[in-house]
Amino acid sequence: MSIAYDPAPHSDGAAPSFPPLLTGVGLPAGVDPLAKAATAAGSAEGVEAGTIFWSEREDAMDAAIALAPETPLAESMAMVLVALNGLGDSLGALTPPEVAVTWEWPDLIKVNGARVGVLRADAATRDTAAVPDWLAVGVTLQLAPISGAEPGEDPTITALWEEGCVDLTRTRLLESWSRHMLVWINRWMDDGFRPVHDSWVGRVERRGEAAVFDYGGEQRDGMFLGLDEQGGMLLKTGSATEALSLTQMLDHPRSWPPKG
Repeated sequence: MSIAYDPAPHSDGAAPSFPPLLTGVGLPAGVDPLAKAATAAGSAEGVEAGTIFWSEREDAMDAAIALAPETPLAESMAMVLVALNGLGDSLGALTPPEVAVTWEWPDLIKVNGARVGVLRADAATRDTAAVPDWLAVGVTLQLAPISGAEPGEDPTITALWEEGCVDLTRTRLLESWSRHMLVWINRWMDDGFRPVHDSWVGRVERRGEAAVFDYGGEQRDGMFLGLDEQGGMLLKTGSATEALSLTQMLDHPRSWPPKG
């Protein structure tokens, strides 16, 4: 899926413009957009749903959207997949065709087989049956090589500029992601979880393979069969199959840059 978007480059440091229903709040480099979104949403004043907090850093797209869910947390966590679908469509529209974008469940973003960013989330509650007062979903996507790292030093980590996306800027990517994400939000609301599921699964790695998966900071062995109705991993271990909930990522965010 792709939508019309003017790919003309912005000047360095230009602020992004967002589509109707979404608004932006710029943050100084070094301020965590997800933490800011969570703090603002949980304050007495609250924050308007659809507000995107974005970092002014230029070496990465680092942003988070604040939402006001109307469904229980377990269902609302589908927004994690919605945000990634929007990112996949955005990168598909802005990067060369040879750039392959894939995921590792639930939160790792990869380009051409190497790690390039992560998705994190936070919510007002951890009760999966309760409707959270707010939900925040954040994406960090590396544009320039990680500071202090030599290109190619770790072949499992990359940056978009190292993969041939030299004209891609934070602002262009942020604007495109916001538009594609909004399309997926509307599709989720209109058509339910199935289209979200099918698009996300189309980019996931290691489905149907026996492997070791990170789950809540622990290593789990098994075969990734697919997703349940709430985006959880269906993991086959021996003769049993269990569902690993997406909500575990709320308390176990993946670090970026990677620590190992």
